Order: sequence, then C-alpha cells, then structure tokens
Amino acid sequence: MAESIKSGLVQATQVAREAVVEHAPNGIRFAAFGETGLDARELARMVQAVPSPVAAALARKTYYFVPLALAEGRAAESAGHRSGNEETMISPAYTAELAELAICHRNVAFGPGVGAGGEAGGEGVFISTRLLSDRFSLAFEFFINVGHAFVDEVGAPESFAELAWNQAVADVRGETSQDAWESRSLALGGGSQTTPHNGKPRIDEKARTEFIEAAFSDSLAIYLLSLSVDFDYSELREREYPLLAPQALAERLRLVARLFPPNPGYEFAIRYRRRA
Repeated sequence: MAESIKSGLVQATQVAREAVVEHAPNGIRFAAFGETGLDARELARMVQAVPSPVAAALARKTYYFVPLALAEGRAAESAGHRSGNEETMISPAYTAELAELAICHRNVAFGPGVGAGGEAGGEGVFISTRLLSDRFSLAFEFFINVGHAFVDEVGAPESFAELAWNQAVADVRGETSQDAWESRSLALGGGSQTTPHNGKPRIDEKARTEFIEAAFSDSLAIYLLSLSVDFDYSELREREYPLLAPQALAERLRLVARLFPPNPGYEFAIRYRRRA
C-alpha cells in the first residue's frame, strides 16, 4: 500500500488495546473507535437486541465499530467479507481513497493479553461503519456476523433443521441468501455428482448440513434485525437468487423467536400489508 495511503492507519491490535470496551447487559463486548458517525445510544441498543442466550455463545468475541477496516496488502482492493494473513489496519476517519480499499468487516484473532478477552485471547470483529450507508445496513452486517458466530459455536437447533428441511423438500420458493440457496439445491440433487435413487434425488448430506446452518444463521440475523429496525422484507432482496416466500420465512422467524425470546424492551412482530 502506498505510503500516502498507509499514513494515519492504526493496527487493529492497537485499536483493541486502546479502545474503551463496553459490556452490554446481554454480555456482548463492543467498542466504537474513531469517527464512526454512530450515535452511542443507538449503537448500544442495536448490540443489546441480541437475546442473552445467543450472546452467551459470543463470549470470546469483541465487536469493534470503526470507520474503515482494511487489509494491509493490495489484495484488499475489492470489497467484500474476508479474513486472511494480511495485517488488519484501521482508519480512524473516512477518506474516499481508503474507502476504495476497505471491506465490510475483518476478523482478527487475538493473542494472549490482547483485547477484552484477557489472557485467553479471543477474536475481534472490526466492522466498517462508514461503508454501511444507513442504520439498516449496519445492523444487518452486525447481525449476520452474530448469526454465523452462533452457528460456529453451537450449531443450528434441531427443531429449526426439521422445519427448514421440510420446506426445502416441499419445494417452497426461494431462500434467505445465496449460500442457503446454492447448498439447498446441491442437497436436493442439483449437483452434477448426484444420481437418482428409486426415482428420487440422492441427498447430499454435507450440502444438507451447510444449507441448514446457512438458513439458520440467516434467519437468526433477520430476526435480530426485526428487533432493532422496522423494515420491509423486500429490502433483503438480491438479484442472484429468489427471496424465500414470506409465509415460509415467517414460520422460521416465529420458531427462532420461541427459541430465543427478545430481551426486555424489545418486541418481535410480523406485519402483513396488502398491495394496493
């Protein structure tokens, strides 16, 4: 990275040492560093939207909300979600030049004594607030991270796995993300390596597991988003895959809400509107 661009950047590990880390009532550790453009009360409320049983699975993580996070090397030039061997650098302020190199988030493994994890280390998740144009985008980025982290630690609940798989077998339209859509297709025989058995597609168990985990982390993220932001389901639509049918998603979200009821002060509700 050119010297003019490197100037002013701070190592993520240094941010972890210097940032004032807060503990939300649900147990999540988080901090804001630099010119994030965030209202402190709104940030705290977004973090606290995570139900305490979900937050308990994130005990080794600390979430850092920073203006821009980027990799030290030029390999970071294309935006996206990644972590790697390149050192993670943080810009305390927004510049258009650095924004071209920044990415939505970077995960950084801490050594002993770094960050709020203390001697046991842990992991920092550095979220680029200035790449996310509004409260909806920021909240969804955070909750997607929470959803994947929960699945990595705990896995998908069996009751959810049964519901999501029954919907897939029934050929319910659409899915909640590209990963869920592709793994569901592979699980049900969409891959070239799959052969029919007794007139029915042979189930790819690895893809089935990947589908259930992706579908649950998506559903958990959407559920958390609904607790934090009033939004229309169509706002989640992307071009690459058809969005899951609303009734099917509602079934998944109601199940997630039963498994992880909202914290005090938060409300889960699904509202339907007829088209004019």
